[in-house]
Amino acid sequence: MRIRHALVGALAGTALALGSLAVPAQAAPAAGGTAPACIKRDVTYTDQGFWVYLENTCLRSMTIQVIVNDGPDGPCFTLAKGYTAAPFFYKGTYARTAVC
Repeated sequence: MRIRHALVGALAGTALALGSLAVPAQAAPAAGGTAPACIKRDVTYTDQGFWVYLENTCLRSMTIQVIVNDGPDGPCFTLAKGYTAAPFFYKGTYARTAVC
């Protein structure tokens, strides 16, 4: 019986110590205003969601995200000047592309 209590105590102590080292996850940055027109968008709907293709024709890199109605928003990512992003699939309907 003593071994069992010692084991439970050791496991509880380890969990407490590890829990105190945990760092809370940072919240995703809130979407800003709509991305400028130099971020070209091409949205294609399917019966299960939509594909969005993005191209940066701005004079600088832009950090953007896709905002979705009826589904989770896409993550913020940086699209370099002159680059395109591979088509992304989302469930829901396209709302807008926003700056982060």
